[in-house]
Amino acid sequence: MKTKLLVLLLIFSIMSIQSQTAESLKSETLKFYEGHYYMDFKSVADLTHSSVFENADTETLIQKLDTEYQNPEFRKRLQLVQPIFSYTAIKTIDGQTFSVVTYKNPTRYFFEQKLDAATASQKVSELKQSTKATEVIFEPVRNSINVKRSSKLIAVADESTQNQWKFFNFDDPIQQEMFLKLFSENIKKQLGL
Repeated sequence: MKTKLLVLLLIFSIMSIQSQTAESLKSETLKFYEGHYYMDFKSVADLTHSSVFENADTETLIQKLDTEYQNPEFRKRLQLVQPIFSYTAIKTIDGQTFSVVTYKNPTRYFFEQKLDAATASQKVSELKQSTKATEVIFEPVRNSINVKRSSKLIAVADESTQNQWKFFNFDDPIQQEMFLKLFSENIKKQLGL
């Protein structure tokens, strides 16, 4: 009887830890997205994996994001206030914990100067290539381009993050390349990357 009780307590404690981990992942993912949505790039930097800062400091990332969202050519805005996130199972591999997060992330680019048909076509092609989106639509009335795409984040919790969730944003080619270089083939295979 005592053995069964101990096994049940162990199972419940493991389930409780996993539940807390899943809940903290959901909470941190939403904070990361909201940082982009509200252009609070300091909070985005705080939730970005520390290895991203090996080649550039926090201020460089914040400035890069600010320029991507507002510059003399266009203003970029995310369209969903609360996206629906899809999470893979949380996996512990080689002492590190991972989850792949995907979500629909429609984005609109508002151009400062009126785009003619040729320029709009060129911008649509550029955005198709840079965002890897399949649906990129010029909206002449708004002088904007609507990019309908899915985004992917890789969440990591390990010793280097004090076991807090930090993210690699796969929309950023530099962060994607960095993740793929840093982590083993075993990890990439198990995460389906």
